[in-house]
Amino acid sequence: MSRTGYFTHPDCRRHEMGPGHPECPERLDAIEDRLLISGVGHALTRLEAPLASLDEVELAHSRMHVAALRGMSDMLAEEMEAGGPRYAQIDPDTSINIDSWKAMLRGAGAALAATDAVIAGELENAFCAIRPPGHHACRDKAMGFCFFNNVAMAAKYAVERHGLKRVAIVDFDVHHGNGTEDIVAGDDRILMVSFYQHPFYPHGGARSDADNMVNVPVPAYTKGMEVRELIEMLWMPRLEQFKPEMIFISAGFDAHREDDLGQLGLVEADYAWITERMKDVARRFSKGRVVSCLEGGYNLSALARSVEAHLRVLADI
Repeated sequence: MSRTGYFTHPDCRRHEMGPGHPECPERLDAIEDRLLISGVGHALTRLEAPLASLDEVELAHSRMHVAALRGMSDMLAEEMEAGGPRYAQIDPDTSINIDSWKAMLRGAGAALAATDAVIAGELENAFCAIRPPGHHACRDKAMGFCFFNNVAMAAKYAVERHGLKRVAIVDFDVHHGNGTEDIVAGDDRILMVSFYQHPFYPHGGARSDADNMVNVPVPAYTKGMEVRELIEMLWMPRLEQFKPEMIFISAGFDAHREDDLGQLGLVEADYAWITERMKDVARRFSKGRVVSCLEGGYNLSALARSVEAHLRVLADI
């Protein structure tokens, strides 16, 4: 069996937010096609994402938030039966369809099942090809294409259900993971390191001074070599001091220079380099344990090539 797991589920394709929306089912198709053409898919252990339970979701979210999303989904189903709208709007960019609730639970379930398998030693590491993404989802609020925060939930699950003492969250999406920060700020069992374009969405997102945050804003048009320097100077000393027992990655690929939703200048080689640095930390402190979850990335070609580069490093191919 391959030591790198690949968790996904057809339900993750069924969530969609209308024609022309950048966070679309075709994102997963582009990744699958690339893994098939490149042969990388053959080196992975494919696993079906289970549904997360509501008490697992509530590790990261309030009961009210979970109930509100479920209620919105039920109401949408009733309205559609009566000839009503196909979507329920949460904010100008974010809505649900009749299949979104199940997709949310599959995404969360993938992250938790990957965590179980990696901690059990059945896999060395894992990538979750899931949508909707999660890192803007706050404890009490859905926003920015995100509903449940898969990575924050998995990190909480690792410390609360598996008893790990220190885990790290690494976020390299072009947008600040404000939801992750909202959920884990001040929890000294979890260290979050990230870079993100600033000023940029989410405007007015969480900017915590909590000791467990190393979130590095960078200006538009920053290129990969500058990001690598910042990682060496600012992330690496904190990660080495923290000695995480497991690493969770919010793997957004919208900082790619071809992605129109951001203005940073990363390329596939930069994602491979970041993954290698994090894998090195995992080798030294975490028994190699890494769980990575798809976040952003909206240029389909750049997304697919970047995920391939990320997975080549995780799977040593």
